Amino acid sequence: MTFPMYTRKTLEIRRRLKPYGPCGIHFLDSGNYHYVTKFFTEMITEPFSLVMYDHHTDMQQPLFPQLTSCGNWAADVLRDNPFLEQLILAGPDQKSMEGIPEELAEDRKEKLICISREEIKEGKIDEKVSRIHMELPIYISIDKDVLDRSGARTNWNQGDMPTDVLEKLLRYVFRHQRVIGVDICGECSLAEPLPELLEDQRVNRETDELLYRFLSDLFRKYD
Repeated sequence: MTFPMYTRKTLEIRRRLKPYGPCGIHFLDSGNYHYVTKFFTEMITEPFSLVMYDHHTDMQQPLFPQLTSCGNWAADVLRDNPFLEQLILAGPDQKSMEGIPEELAEDRKEKLICISREEIKEGKIDEKVSRIHMELPIYISIDKDVLDRSGARTNWNQGDMPTDVLEKLLRYVFRHQRVIGVDICGECSLAEPLPELLEDQRVNRETDELLYRFLSDLFRKYD
């Protein structure tokens, strides 16, 4: 089965992103558009790793074959990107990790490294980190739904990671690997009542500004 409309939209997304490339810092709007990471990583033409900070696995079975969405784009990258050597997924709870399709979890054991929300909170990540190929450059994708509500307000259910923990994890990556680029998504629903919407947008804006300054400083320091 083919989806001509999907094909046209895919080509248009690629056309619009091409002038920007994967380097630098990109803000993608809400988590509904997290699949744009797939198109940025398609532009990387050397072996690399992808690290995702996300409250969800984004590896669900699609409703329709060949359709990429915010729910399954990471599975597409893991299966199809010829330059991807490792995908490090950090932030979903252990139960969500167990829902990753078996063909991804089993066939790609060395390629997929899952670090659960519980392991991060308990500081039990050394064994997982030891499996990361530190010699590879890395692309970072952040969905702010991994954060607690003091750091983000999103239109998907959220995790409980404090912003300073995310900063610590990011600093570690920059210190040990060459970072190609970063994208950031995760916003609130525009359908919220106005007072709630304004407050949620304020929280998200402050976190976006904080992350932009923080990441810009890391790029300058480790470039």
